[in-house]
Amino acid sequence: MPAVLEVIDWTVPWLAPWRDQGEAIARSVRDGMAQTAALNQAALAPVHFVPQSELPAGLAYEQYIFDFGRVPTRDGLHDFFNGLVWHAFPLSKKRLNALQAAQIERTGIQPVRGPARDALTVFDENAALLQAPDALWDALDAKDWQCLFVELRPLWRQAHLVLFGHALMEKLVAPRKSITAHVYRVLATGNAIASVDAWLAHDLSAEKLAAKPFVHLPVLGVPGWWAANEDPAFYRDDSVFRLPRLTNP
Repeated sequence: MPAVLEVIDWTVPWLAPWRDQGEAIARSVRDGMAQTAALNQAALAPVHFVPQSELPAGLAYEQYIFDFGRVPTRDGLHDFFNGLVWHAFPLSKKRLNALQAAQIERTGIQPVRGPARDALTVFDENAALLQAPDALWDALDAKDWQCLFVELRPLWRQAHLVLFGHALMEKLVAPRKSITAHVYRVLATGNAIASVDAWLAHDLSAEKLAAKPFVHLPVLGVPGWWAANEDPAFYRDDSVFRLPRLTNP
């Protein structure tokens, strides 16, 4: 188990907000502590992490968290990063969990999730949060990659992007150019994690997420996040930086 967490490169720029606490928890696991115990030791999340085996058969994962404040946790990268997000974004994670529980109460557990539950899951697993000037957001929304990453490149100094989805962070342990985040625009007044968390917890709703307010961003294209993107040719790979779909008039 320790070897699994040791593959994390904490020097990569997208893990900068997570590094101090993440390294400390991973160190405790490396030294022999169970992953759940190491996550609980940090004592910042509003939930308690328990082994996956404690989830009762037939009870939905989200419902169990909502009812008991306990997060079933497996050893490994996926649930390790989920624990880190619970610590950093406690208000938003609680809000997402409450929204999931409300959807379960309304529709029950179906073979296929409805649009709201599906969007809530996508957000939880793969979201990235972006604070950026309008020009950057508009270029991203339009998938105008040349404008976004080349012409407006200096404007990225005014942007702040933080990963939220724990599956997204897990995938980026082995970086690939094609890894894409579902980006959600944040309009908080400050970029401190606590400020973003408070704003996000208030902003999230099942209705808003069901409307798919996401834009897609290949995250290794972010200036300063990957050395190869210093070459403008990096963005001419249309298998990754795809053009918008044409719509019929």
